[in-house]
Amino acid sequence: MQQLTHLLTQALRELDQVHPPSSAALQTRRLLAEALASTRPARAPVATRLRVIVADDHLLVRDGLVALLQREPDIDVVAQARDGLELVRLAREHRPDLLLVDTDMPVMNGLEALRRIRAEPIACKAVCLSSRALPREVVAAIDAGAQGFVLKDNSFDELVRGVRRVMHDQVFISGELLQGTLAGMRQDPRELAITQLTPREREMVQLFAEGYSAQQIADQLHVSAKTVATHREHVYAKLRIQSIAELTRFALREGLTSLDARPPR
Repeated sequence: MQQLTHLLTQALRELDQVHPPSSAALQTRRLLAEALASTRPARAPVATRLRVIVADDHLLVRDGLVALLQREPDIDVVAQARDGLELVRLAREHRPDLLLVDTDMPVMNGLEALRRIRAEPIACKAVCLSSRALPREVVAAIDAGAQGFVLKDNSFDELVRGVRRVMHDQVFISGELLQGTLAGMRQDPRELAITQLTPREREMVQLFAEGYSAQQIADQLHVSAKTVATHREHVYAKLRIQSIAELTRFALREGLTSLDARPPR
């Protein structure tokens, strides 16, 4: 191939020295140039790096994930979020390809953040991370808009495998959760109690379940305490419950909070 390239190049140089060139010489030169171009190796396509946002309220976990992901040649972590509210803001700002979302975060949990993001024109995939092996939570995550669900007990290789599959438009669920999740998916999503609540009501359910008072919620959400009380009454009526204890059980069951959620300061 190298010898052929040399001969074609030499022939082109000789034709370029003919003045004035005849029409036959021009035609011959065009054919030789096309033949020479075909001997050159095709350029490798420019690799597209996967733009990722990592969301986890534990700094050590977040830093560890970022460090491992940055070792992958085609992954670029563009931002980090400490809670769901920050994740929504960063998703709007960066428009990433993928979100890695811890389901349990303060202020706004990962599933609610996903619901907010899915309600906006932000085209990105999402993989949820959780320390709890609960098929019901997987169903809730997929219903919220996730395409993957990986346990924190799994290896980093398992996470990367899940990310690759999700980016190829496949659903990925940790193997130990798969059977229970498929059984849970047979339930009509419309029957899930959480779908009865508005985004604001879900947000308040999480905060009440995590021990915030009505005034603390009002201060955090920049609304009046009366507005918070009204939302709480609507939640009680929709869910047919009468106490914070029942509300907390509902929040735990639906993945809106967890037993290890940090209480307000």
